[in-house]
Amino acid sequence: MSFLRRQESNTSIHNMDTRLRGYDSKKRRACNYLYNTKMVIERQNKDKGIDSGQVRRAVSEFFSQNDYTGKRILLIIPDNTRSGPIGEIFKIIFDSLHGKVKALDCLVALGTHQPMSEEQFCERLEITSQQRNSKYASVKFFNHEWEKAESYTSVGKISADEIEEISNGMFREEVDVKINKLIFDYDEFFILGPVFPHEVVGFSGGHKYLFPGIAGDEIIHFFHWLGAVITNILINGTKWTPTRKIVEKSASLIPIPRKLFAIVARENDLKGIFIGEVIEAWERAADLSGQVHIVYKDKPYNTILGIAPKMYDDIWTAGKVMYKLEPILADGGTLIIYAPHITEVSYTHGKWMDKIGYHTRDYFLKQMEKFKDVPGGIMAHSTHVKGIGTFRDGVEKPRANVILATGISEERCEKINLGYMNPDDIDIADYENKENEGILVVHHAGEVLHRLSSGFVPTIPED
Repeated sequence: MSFLRRQESNTSIHNMDTRLRGYDSKKRRACNYLYNTKMVIERQNKDKGIDSGQVRRAVSEFFSQNDYTGKRILLIIPDNTRSGPIGEIFKIIFDSLHGKVKALDCLVALGTHQPMSEEQFCERLEITSQQRNSKYASVKFFNHEWEKAESYTSVGKISADEIEEISNGMFREEVDVKINKLIFDYDEFFILGPVFPHEVVGFSGGHKYLFPGIAGDEIIHFFHWLGAVITNILINGTKWTPTRKIVEKSASLIPIPRKLFAIVARENDLKGIFIGEVIEAWERAADLSGQVHIVYKDKPYNTILGIAPKMYDDIWTAGKVMYKLEPILADGGTLIIYAPHITEVSYTHGKWMDKIGYHTRDYFLKQMEKFKDVPGGIMAHSTHVKGIGTFRDGVEKPRANVILATGISEERCEKINLGYMNPDDIDIADYENKENEGILVVHHAGEVLHRLSSGFVPTIPED
């Protein structure tokens, strides 16, 4: 990877937010023509939510306009680290297509997460083992086998010139775009999943379920590191970002028809469903997510207790607590990731995290020769959890302090360069109702982005 300007580009990075929000609409439309954009079927109500009857009618309307008789359909779904009524919509899709299509199977977009068991698939799709063995017996479940090189095929390359243009001159390298070749066993595929603010691409969902969901290592590590260089604070909650453009460019190389079933929900409270061409449906879902999943606070907080839900089973996933709360954390403040149920840093990448630890972006950027063999996605996770800060004259100074109150030992926390608290010593009630004292408690942290109502965004000071 070649970060072209390193520290002399700090000004351009600090001004990135303006450029992201002003992303050229002509370029955005240029992405859309690839998918023959048509009307998107939608139901939404950000205040009261929508009920199952409205969802069923929306799905029925879609299938009344689109005939899939005799086709093989692959449904790409999220794993259990994403909330939302995925199972309810899967069942409606199944009922609409059963007996008409040759196949309707499910591939879980793991990225580099751990594979799901049959039981976990059933939990994700909200079906019982009895239903699995009867009504849904014809549906094949596939994990994305990201660790097996033979499971991928290349769909093309993004040239160095294109990378330089998309990244605003920060990177220049050719990137090979590989995807799970299972999709080529089907006539078309559907993407079913939620949309949330996201630390790497701005908003999740849409083609992000392909990249990184079912993608190869090279493209995954490239755009994760690109996002980390721009920083979580500037990207999270911004719709069109350089990383999103990488995702859409990669998706444009896949010669298979596809449709999106995008949902916006607060846990299982469904606020909207958007069905149709991927980019247009995703854009509309992201607009609603921006209203549903972004909370504004009048001031930053010195102490934030972020309570991670059980669906996050390691810090690799529970790091989202920091990603969504960093913008309202005061300089010198403390964020506590409270998750007594978590006992592992990363089930997939734990050895890497033990080796490099958690550090600010500039700790890596100013020592790239030292970390040249570390995958970009690993460094990206590291710096996203640690947050922004400086690295000058060999001294690292994070903007804030991140503490784990988990089942991970104090010794391991020290080894990976994060703070430690014994979760048994924490009484959540001691932190509640103290916002006027600069203390905030966030339940089910990790999905809702918090920002300052003033619009102030913490940035990395220039050298």
